[in-house]
Amino acid sequence: MLERAVSARELDSEELVRYSRHISLAEVGEDGQRRLKQSSVLIVGAGGLGSPAGLYLAAAGFGRIGIVDDDTVDLTNLQRQVMHDTAGVGTRKTASARARLQAINPRVDVETFDERLSASNALEIIAQYDIVIDGTDNFKTRYLTNDACVLLRKPNVYGSVLRFEGQASVFATSDGPCYRCLFREPPPAGLVPSCAEAGVLGVLPGLVGTIQATEAIKLALGAGETLAGRLLLLDALRMRFRTISLRRDPECPACGTRALTTLIDYDEFCDGTSGRPEVMSAAGVQQISPSHLAERLRRGDPIELIDVREPYEWRIARIEGARLIPLGQFAKAAADLSREFDIVLYCHHGSRSQMAAEFLVGEGFQRVSNLVGGIDRWSTEIDPSVAAY
Repeated sequence: MLERAVSARELDSEELVRYSRHISLAEVGEDGQRRLKQSSVLIVGAGGLGSPAGLYLAAAGFGRIGIVDDDTVDLTNLQRQVMHDTAGVGTRKTASARARLQAINPRVDVETFDERLSASNALEIIAQYDIVIDGTDNFKTRYLTNDACVLLRKPNVYGSVLRFEGQASVFATSDGPCYRCLFREPPPAGLVPSCAEAGVLGVLPGLVGTIQATEAIKLALGAGETLAGRLLLLDALRMRFRTISLRRDPECPACGTRALTTLIDYDEFCDGTSGRPEVMSAAGVQQISPSHLAERLRRGDPIELIDVREPYEWRIARIEGARLIPLGQFAKAAADLSREFDIVLYCHHGSRSQMAAEFLVGEGFQRVSNLVGGIDRWSTEIDPSVAAY
């Protein structure tokens, strides 16, 4: 048994050829390539960041790659999520990713978790791997991943993208900061737009995801200088890179003096309704859930439903009975809105409509609500015939 285990760690003749360009590097060599073969990495999210990271980690020869994702491949993903293709639209991302990675390198053991990372499963899943790649696209999973890595003492290779800008770092190392040293608590719902809301240059996740793969390889090799203690900022529109020094916050609620002992799900912090039909945001705007809006529309309540997205988005999908006023034209058109009815605003995910709602409140409108999650959540929870994009 011991002889077989030792043999499994050795590089055979095919692997010596496959990884020869690595092995020729003094910083890697045969010993380093064996370390990669013995290492495991978990990719949380098989999307824009997880795609390039997964491709390069498989090609590099990591022995075991895990992928966590509960989503399916959508046509809108293909502009940037290069692990998937047109033929895979509608299939599980985990299945698509497994097939792609094994096609690149059949020597890699690809394990998939077709589920959403949650407080109930995060520790069990992450504990099985040496390194974690944070390829998430939402704050709930990002904070949860950070907390689990802190508790398990697993390095968390962080990346994020929006529009033309990206960030990368390595968190939760033995002596470095964690994500919550930098961003202590999740932002209020609607404050920060998602990539779907604000857009993202298709190649940008490729740049950042490749940086994440590079950091994971260095961590496995124990070579070079990682981004632990530094935040890399990328402006792709001007092709500028800069770094900011970070240090552990002794008051961090995760890794500081008030260290975590258990995980929580961040739904209550990141979901503007937290299960309630309407709540008030910090800016004085009512937040209405899709289910409560649907109930009020069914009752025939006098509601003026306003869509603040762009005309091309309106052509893709709309909520029946809505009126289109793009955000760029909203200030001018607001003077004609009636103060006699409740006004409910929506956009793709809720951030643009939140801005419009705050403007109306500032203008003295009293009966204004923002649809939390926008038309995307409406499509998921209320009317699947409304196209998701």
